[in-house]
Amino acid sequence: MDNASNRLTHVTTAGHVHMVDVARKEITERIAHASSFVACNAEAVRLLRSGELKKGDALAVARVAAIASVKKTPDLIPLCHPISITGVKVDITVQDEGVHTQTRVTTTDRTGIEMEALTAATTAALNIVDMIKAVDRGAHIAYARVDHKAGGRSGSWTRSDDGVPIADESATSNTPPTSSTSSMSSALPASSTPLVGVVTVSDRSYAGTRQDLTGPAITQHVQRWGHLVENLLTPDDITHIRTAINELRAAGAWLIITTGGTGITSRDMTPQAVAPLLDTTLPALTHAIQASGTGTAPGALLSRSIAGLMGRTAIITLPGSPNAVRDGLAILDTVREHLYAQLADTDH
Repeated sequence: MDNASNRLTHVTTAGHVHMVDVARKEITERIAHASSFVACNAEAVRLLRSGELKKGDALAVARVAAIASVKKTPDLIPLCHPISITGVKVDITVQDEGVHTQTRVTTTDRTGIEMEALTAATTAALNIVDMIKAVDRGAHIAYARVDHKAGGRSGSWTRSDDGVPIADESATSNTPPTSSTSSMSSALPASSTPLVGVVTVSDRSYAGTRQDLTGPAITQHVQRWGHLVENLLTPDDITHIRTAINELRAAGAWLIITTGGTGITSRDMTPQAVAPLLDTTLPALTHAIQASGTGTAPGALLSRSIAGLMGRTAIITLPGSPNAVRDGLAILDTVREHLYAQLADTDH
């Protein structure tokens, strides 16, 4: 990888081990995905699937242990910094050859969260082995690895399908990055309360030099629907925007609303980031959103807002002005319930 360090950061030039000083590093949102796989025999797989293990629900035990281990990572790995944990998601699936675990851990801090995600994935695997060792003495951890990281000075990277870490593409590329975490993305959240993702795209808000007004406005509006909301803030950068969208899909968002970056300046990257991700476009909804401010806001004539589907997740891109967001949400209000019902393939 191009942005990998060419030296061991935990070793001084004199060869001494030390904890890296991160005081001067910027506080940013950081995300990491990790995965592990426990190989086991057919009988262990059968018992896991049927819930007949004498020790109890192995998947539940492994999931809780994984979450708990995240907070213990600095105790287990001496040179890890204690950092704030803003979210942990653990998905465990039983496959024909064994048990696959995917973890997603987020923080807003001065250093990365990869080791916490890897600790969670490994702890889940260890607990699976412990739960099934009585029926499969050969059960073992086939691998445990970090699959994706984003945030911080080292940038973002994703492990390819053949296991090679690849730096995410530059902002000039129109090809969406391949992510081994794509299996975490689902059509609609299993929770009875739907989740909506909100992404604010703004260089200045991301740098902390301007207050984000539109993201909170969208959040308040969506909460009035009775839906849960998860917010992300990104710069005007294709890779960052796509990473945020993938993170929200992985969290189970059925709808992702972006705000900002839909104009025609050289830094307006949202349409370029989103359009290649869409499997299905929604031209009528796109036109309605683009036309919503025409006649009242001159800038509406220059909007490049788009709407479409990425799998079974709807993505709507709104401009970055509060008035444009208000007008776009008014359009979305008229179709929101119908859109949700059709994405869920329910009687609409």
